[in-house]
Amino acid sequence: MSAPADIALPSFDFPEFSPGTVWLVGAGPGDPGLLTLHALHALRLADFVVYDALVDERILGCARTGAVLEYAGKRGGKPSPSQPDISNRLVQLAREGKRVLRLKGGDPFVFGRGGEEALALVAAGVTFRIVPGITAGIGGLAYAGIPVTHRETNQAVTFVTGHNTSGEVPDGLDWAALARSPVLVFYMALKHLPGIAERLLAQGRDGATPMALVSKAATPAQRVLETTLARAAVDAEQHQIEPPVLIVLGEVVRLRAGLDWLGAESGRVLDPDPLGTRQQHRVG
Repeated sequence: MSAPADIALPSFDFPEFSPGTVWLVGAGPGDPGLLTLHALHALRLADFVVYDALVDERILGCARTGAVLEYAGKRGGKPSPSQPDISNRLVQLAREGKRVLRLKGGDPFVFGRGGEEALALVAAGVTFRIVPGITAGIGGLAYAGIPVTHRETNQAVTFVTGHNTSGEVPDGLDWAALARSPVLVFYMALKHLPGIAERLLAQGRDGATPMALVSKAATPAQRVLETTLARAAVDAEQHQIEPPVLIVLGEVVRLRAGLDWLGAESGRVLDPDPLGTRQQHRVG
């Protein structure tokens, strides 16, 4: 199989990536095959690729020969550049006449600080383009065999950040309302999982509600831990689950027994009726 960098792009016209401009591009949850065509086009033209910690190395391998790869990752508890420093760097490179690709894991506008960086470019008079990516809360869970919606379980899903701007559990959220949401998807929440579980339980969420923790989603190192709300924090520590981690709470987790397509490739036998509703439908 050819490497992604060798794939021929379709013949339709792509937008011009002009010198002195910045493209804020979502790289998806990990698998290079989930890049959009616009993202791949940008990688092949960029002079500078300013990338985040969660961008897969295989995706960086798609950059053109001669492009400068500059790390600007932010990881909790580790030294990292400040957000103003990153924004100022994008402005600086654009003013030097570079084609600047700001490459972010997932989607730049879903807990990705893309809005902050784009507004800094607006303030500096720098032309920019947004290229959406597949957000981890959808694509990463799909690689775990967990859909965020299913007709038999939920008609709504709530996406939540696991920490606020100071790195603490976001107390400004309406935890009573969150506890009533049929499906919750938490980003960057492993560190605060005990506190999050405590708040949801205090608001009446059943401790037996299925929960899954997906570590390093959509990469070869992906691990999935199925547990419950009440046991999640203990199980995560016992099984040494490592970040980055997506956390999903709700009945959709049960569907993994039938939809774990990656597990099926390794021999897992899938359950065609993971919710136990088939007989019910026959009777009706």
